[in-house]
Amino acid sequence: MATIKPFKGVRPPKELVEQVESRPYDVLDSEEARAEAGDNEKSLYHIIKPEIDFPVGTSEYDPRVYEKAAENFKKFQDKGWLVQDADEHYYIYAQTMNGKTQYGLVVGAYVDDYINGNIKKHELTRRDKEEDRMKHVRVNDANIEPVFFAYPDNDVLDKLIARYAATEPEYDFIAPIDGFRHQFWVIADEADIQTITEEFAKMPSLYIADGHHRSAAAALVGAEKQKQNPNHKGTEEYNYFMAVCFQASQLTILDYNRVVKDLNGLTSEEFLAALQVNFIVEDKGEEIYKPQRLHEFSLYLDGHWFALTAKEGTYDNTDPIGVLDVDISSRLILDEILNIGDLRSSKRIDFVGGLRGLGELKRRVDSGEMRAALALYPVTMQQIMDIADSGKIMPPKATWFEPKLRSGLVIHKLS
Repeated sequence: MATIKPFKGVRPPKELVEQVESRPYDVLDSEEARAEAGDNEKSLYHIIKPEIDFPVGTSEYDPRVYEKAAENFKKFQDKGWLVQDADEHYYIYAQTMNGKTQYGLVVGAYVDDYINGNIKKHELTRRDKEEDRMKHVRVNDANIEPVFFAYPDNDVLDKLIARYAATEPEYDFIAPIDGFRHQFWVIADEADIQTITEEFAKMPSLYIADGHHRSAAAALVGAEKQKQNPNHKGTEEYNYFMAVCFQASQLTILDYNRVVKDLNGLTSEEFLAALQVNFIVEDKGEEIYKPQRLHEFSLYLDGHWFALTAKEGTYDNTDPIGVLDVDISSRLILDEILNIGDLRSSKRIDFVGGLRGLGELKRRVDSGEMRAALALYPVTMQQIMDIADSGKIMPPKATWFEPKLRSGLVIHKLS
């Protein structure tokens, strides 16, 4: 069962939300955050990217930077830019991209569910990144930014959310940069709160969609606090961390594509010939060609687009990993032909999120920066859930979720 609870959110007043909210910390670098914050002292970047308050070049891992985050978090509360709700609530967070809206429930997720595997992951995490986020959670004694979960579709919750969505939201704005709409409702009704808690309790698992490092850091800090408290009861606020949970069928996963710097010493003709061992290769001409189905890839090489269809026997439909296009392309193209084995460390490959479109792949190859590009058909949420249920881990750089959660709409204190 999935254990969740409502919490007393720390939020900006309605009239300040657009000055406070920001993109998540990990989708932009320090200089981009500095530019976006500008002279806005209310920007959440002063808490989640506090190196912008130091001279250019200051490391985001400098101990003073973490201390500044806590100082700024306190300042935001002292000045009334962030205010804690008097009562415990659940919240609804809606995002609209390209005419499609997805509705998430903002909840306190249970630390022990993460530790015990009831909150399931599909990606590996790096300890250095975990430790960075753990320091941020520790110094603020709060989950400043949410993690992104999926849950199996649920008619009861769907109807409850629809009822709130028909009312005026607490927040409603179009975000700069991405241009997507973000809306937010407060669930204060005790009966609705109880219904949400009970419906989640019927779910065997929750699934991390995006934010594996934030999830790990939040849960590990909660577990630390359990051990450090000699009077630990299990009901303390640190036993929970903030998550936005979306119905699986609503989520949009975009393609996550690859660009490579060289062909491992092969000519274009030799590379195409090597591909024909495991793929049916079709020249689609100069117009951008997008993969149409699972196991079909698009290759951009020498000004032409090629469709690559994996041949029968090159993948295993019974293996939740082996059936993935990201695995097929990694094994049979990147590793076997191009000798790019470790996608996390190789300097010969880069990755392009699908929101940028295939035109970005073409641009990077045509510019001479890259030699070729490979576009993949998007992974499905069902594939992610199947992998998580099997206890396996997806290959790196497999999923790209859009839209990203905005930060600063609500914060969860651990005390």
